[in-house]
Amino acid sequence: MSKLRVLFIGGTGVISSACVAQAVADDGIELTVLNRGQSARELPPGVRELRADVRDAAAVRDALLGLEFDSVVDFVAFTPHHVRADVDLLRGRIGQYVFISTASAYQTPPARLPVTESTPLRNPFWQYSRDKIACEDLLVAEYRDTGFPATIVRPSHTYDATKTVLSGGWTSLARMREGKPVIVHGDGTSLWTVTHNTDFARAFVPLLGHPRTLGEAFHITSDDVLTWDQIAFALGAALGVLPRIVHVPSDVINAADPEWGAGLLGDKTHSMVFDNAKIKSVVPGWHAVVPFERGAREIADYHLADPARQVVNPELDELMDKLAADYAVS
Repeated sequence: MSKLRVLFIGGTGVISSACVAQAVADDGIELTVLNRGQSARELPPGVRELRADVRDAAAVRDALLGLEFDSVVDFVAFTPHHVRADVDLLRGRIGQYVFISTASAYQTPPARLPVTESTPLRNPFWQYSRDKIACEDLLVAEYRDTGFPATIVRPSHTYDATKTVLSGGWTSLARMREGKPVIVHGDGTSLWTVTHNTDFARAFVPLLGHPRTLGEAFHITSDDVLTWDQIAFALGAALGVLPRIVHVPSDVINAADPEWGAGLLGDKTHSMVFDNAKIKSVVPGWHAVVPFERGAREIADYHLADPARQVVNPELDELMDKLAADYAVS
């Protein structure tokens, strides 16, 4: 039986690296990765690597000249311009195009939980999400009008050992270790879904070449739901400390730091719980198996293994001191 010829555009990010590893482990897939070759993450043996800047249309066209693929996945398309370039290049040449969108495209705040794939797409708070929605709109129109074989996948908060999950990155974890107050937005009780990248990959790879995914959208998330306080305490436990949590309203954080605030108001402020019935219907037997407590230990071990990974942002650290002083409960 011939192998499924798959192209990943990108392949060294948190999500895409796990999907590369999962695809390589699948004997039925012949994987090619197109990227710039500048990431510290190395591709595993068995992957054919093509070098080009994906934003250079001529370079991409030259790199793919004479090659044919059954499925193409773009992990690094963020605007309609990026997707339009893919559609124009690949139209009539592939059996499936997979666009990596985002669960933050869903109605924010959600009117009903759990979120399903039929939940409306609307996010007035975050430009990143609005751009992804526009990409989806383009692909839905292309599928409807021309039959372009698009599949849309929406990850939620997907992480690996390199990502701290808690806002502030290592700065927040360093504060835990030093006994300084740690900022958690809201009152810490909103529900959040975090998904280990290996769990995502195990559900994602079976979608490649699957004929019943064309024209469809799927989210892939864990069923492991925690409060933000639980997330902070799990990270503290992995570091061997008990965090001193200070709760600060998201709109206050946004006023103090709009970049931090955009990700809160546009994504993390509101409870997000997902119904994964649709992905389980096309990938029978799949379920997420990595609880966050285990993932937190991976995060702690990774960062503690190398002082170079323990980078504190002094401006953010100072801001957190000020917010903590303003909102600490005496």
